[in-house]
Amino acid sequence: MIFEEEIASFVSALRYERAMSENTCESYERDVVNFAAYMKLAGADGASVVDRSDIDGYFQAERERKMASSTRARRLIALKLFFRHLVERKIISENPMEVVARPKKARILPRILAEDEVAEMLDSVGVDTPRDLRDRALLEVMYGCGLRVSEVCQLSVSDVVSDGELLRVIGKGFKERLIPIGVAAGRVLAEYLACGRGAFARDDRRTEFFLTRLGKPFTRQGIFKVVRERAAAVGIAPGRISPHVLRHCFASHMLRHGADIRAIQEMLGHADIGTTQVYTHVDTKRFGEIHRRYHPRG
Repeated sequence: MIFEEEIASFVSALRYERAMSENTCESYERDVVNFAAYMKLAGADGASVVDRSDIDGYFQAERERKMASSTRARRLIALKLFFRHLVERKIISENPMEVVARPKKARILPRILAEDEVAEMLDSVGVDTPRDLRDRALLEVMYGCGLRVSEVCQLSVSDVVSDGELLRVIGKGFKERLIPIGVAAGRVLAEYLACGRGAFARDDRRTEFFLTRLGKPFTRQGIFKVVRERAAAVGIAPGRISPHVLRHCFASHMLRHGADIRAIQEMLGHADIGTTQVYTHVDTKRFGEIHRRYHPRG
């Protein structure tokens, strides 16, 4: 088989057998395509001829190109999954990735906004028009529930359950979780459903929670635009804000107010507690600032 056929088989398995999210499938596909392009320059057009020296040469070239360690780590995972798939399918007999060590991934602390900055942004959006009501509800649920932008796009009206107390979310790998809806978010969500959503729902068959002015579900890019626009209105620079920053703020601010890290892990939908623990490093940094400011010998 040639690389194109092998990659198509691999991506199909990720999507339909492993039930990985579309974003993850696309990322891993790009990573394997990148490796295939490197191998084609060396005259190879199929995984059966790849050996350990080819893998080492590829990652050496990535280091020389100053590729970020996080990107190299993800590409290594993608290639491990790719070659494991080919062995399982008996497309190749030996796995050249079997003894390749995973590069250390640099820890990058998440960007967050101060609590008063988030509050100012949310409170600046009125509720007098359907558009303002929709945008306010969108921002409140992202910050109030810590959702990924893809999860917001997929929200349906029926996902507000338990008399508006809980939000049902389908996360990565189609895993379902329930997240409490806070008082502020719950109030605006109810008002949007009662008085705002009808202005956008041109088709009664539409079940998506958030709709554009054309009556269609929001895309990731559309939500990104709303977040940037509303942040700019209160002077928050574009480079400091994104839908994912609001997710970081949710976790960091909850931790700061004493929430249990295991509970935060569940609400964020993290499979590994280690992913959630990055927020403890953010708070540790704050503790250092407090110590230097207030200790008599700081």
